Amino acid sequence: MHPPHSSAEPLARLERARGEYEAHLHSCRQCQADGAACPVAKILRRAYNNAARAARPRQDGTDLPR
Repeated sequence: MHPPHSSAEPLARLERARGEYEAHLHSCRQCQADGAACPVAKILRRAYNNAARAARPRQDGTDLPR
């Protein structure tokens, strides 16, 4: 059985994903040299976007997991 859904959980995932993405951009030589995101940065950005989408309230006003 799954634990009850917490509204703080998606926000924590969002902050963690943002931190990982920003840390990568600051430490990756390829991202810094080219000024463009490397493949790893693109994956991390996609994870951040997915976390942001999950943290948003649903259109029907409910805050249930999908």
